[in-house]
Amino acid sequence: MNVTKGQILTRGLTHCCPNCGARKLFKEGTFFELNAECPDCALKIERDEGFFLGSMSLNYGVTIMGFLLPVLVLYLLGAVSGLAAAIIAGVGAIGFPVLFYRSSRSWWLMSYYFFLPHHLPANRGETKSGQDENS
Repeated sequence: MNVTKGQILTRGLTHCCPNCGARKLFKEGTFFELNAECPDCALKIERDEGFFLGSMSLNYGVTIMGFLLPVLVLYLLGAVSGLAAAIIAGVGAIGFPVLFYRSSRSWWLMSYYFFLPHHLPANRGETKSGQDENS
């Protein structure tokens, strides 16, 4: 089974495991808690300590560029008052990163395997137990 870059993108955008496609990146019943590994294929999701610092940077960048910058532009164009812009920016600076948390984690994992698809167990011929399929 070979996982293509297109499958990795699709799985990352839909919060699925990049290796097997299961929707189990996060523990059931929680919003913030990531599984250490995929329950279906045993892909190690939490790779190393600090691995997801990139997802924090991604979340920060999307918050600035996708939310706060447009609020600033609307204020500078006179579409909203200074008070309204400050309130929108303040609420958005807290709310948007919380809502985007799961996506930033999934997208960071997707980015890693998009550029290094040979690191996926499915592309190395490994099964759930870590044994070669040919053995």
